[in-house]
Amino acid sequence: MSRALLRHLTATIAVALLVGEAAAPAAARTPGSPAPGGVRTVVRDATTGAPVPRACARLVPVDAAALAAVSIGEDQLGRYGGCADEQGVLVTGDVAPGRYRLLVHPYDKTAHGLQWVGRHGGTGERERAQVIQVRPGVVTNAPVIRLDPPGNVVGVVTDAATGAPIPRALVMVVPYVPHPKYGDHGPTTDDDGRYTITGLGPYHWPVQFAAAGLATVWSGGVGGRQQARPARVRAQQTVTLNQALPAGTPLSGTVRVDELITYAQVIAFDAATGDLAGVADVGTGYALRLLPGQRVKLRCDCAYTPPVWHRDAAGFDAATAVRVRRAPVMVDFNLGTRFSAAP
Repeated sequence: MSRALLRHLTATIAVALLVGEAAAPAAARTPGSPAPGGVRTVVRDATTGAPVPRACARLVPVDAAALAAVSIGEDQLGRYGGCADEQGVLVTGDVAPGRYRLLVHPYDKTAHGLQWVGRHGGTGERERAQVIQVRPGVVTNAPVIRLDPPGNVVGVVTDAATGAPIPRALVMVVPYVPHPKYGDHGPTTDDDGRYTITGLGPYHWPVQFAAAGLATVWSGGVGGRQQARPARVRAQQTVTLNQALPAGTPLSGTVRVDELITYAQVIAFDAATGDLAGVADVGTGYALRLLPGQRVKLRCDCAYTPPVWHRDAAGFDAATAVRVRRAPVMVDFNLGTRFSAAP
C-alpha cells in the first residue's frame, strides 16, 4: 500500500469521524429513524498479545447498496470508522444499524499489515471477514483484532493484446473512484508497468486493476472479486502478481444534461456485490469497457442534482442491471426525463 493511500485512508477516517459526530446524532433524532449503535473491540499484536495503539478501522457495509454509496475520490469503505487509543481499545459510535465488516490498517505499517477482521484472526478476503451486526442503541463487541506482520506485492501490468506494459494503471485492494484531477490516491504503475503494494497482512489478497481504454479486472483477469486469483502475501516477504488487461466489451452512450458538472462520471457497479466495476469520465457521452458475462448497474454523476441510476431508478437496489456480452452495449442517460437503452 503506498504512502499516498495510507495518508488518504487516515484523512478519510478523520473526516468520517467528524461527519459521524455532526450528522449521525441528527439522523438519530429524525422521527421514526432507528437510534445509532456502536462497535467496540481491542487491537493486539497477534504474536505477543500486546495492545497496539492508533490502529484505525473502517466499518464497511455488507449491503451492496450501501457499498455503492461512493463518489469521486472515495474508497469503497463506508462512512464509519475509529482509531484505537494507547491501550488498543477501539470504539466507534454513531453507527447506523446494519451489517458491517471491519477493515483495519495499523499506524506502523512496517510492524503490522492491513487486514479484514475474521473471527479468529485476519484475512485479505472481504467475504471471509466476520460480519458484525450493529443494532439500534447498542454497542456491539467485535472480535479482538490480532495484527500480523506485513508483506508486499509487486508486479507488472500489461496489455493482453500486445503484451506492452501499461503506465498509470490503478492497482487496488480496496476499489475506489478515481478523481480525474487528483491522482495521488494509491499504487499506480510506472512507465514500465511496474507497481508495488506494501503493508498487507500475510493472507490471500484479491487485487483490482484498472486502466484507461481497457477492462477493469480482478487478479486472474476476472470481473468479480469472488472469482479472483488472489496474491498469497507472506510476512516480511515480497510476492509477485502480474496481470494482463483485456480490451473487453465496449459499453457506451450519450449523456443529455442541461449543465454538466465539472467532473462528471458514469460508474459501473457489480450488480450482485456492489463492487466498483468501472469508471468513465463524461463529456457529451462516456465509454467503459467490461468483461463479457458481467452484470452491472450504472450511475451517472453528471449534473448538479442527486446521481441518477439506470433506468431513472431511485437507487442501487431499484436500478436495472445491464448484461454485458460480446457485442457492444449502448446505455444513454437523459437526465431530467428518463433513460433509454439498447442491448
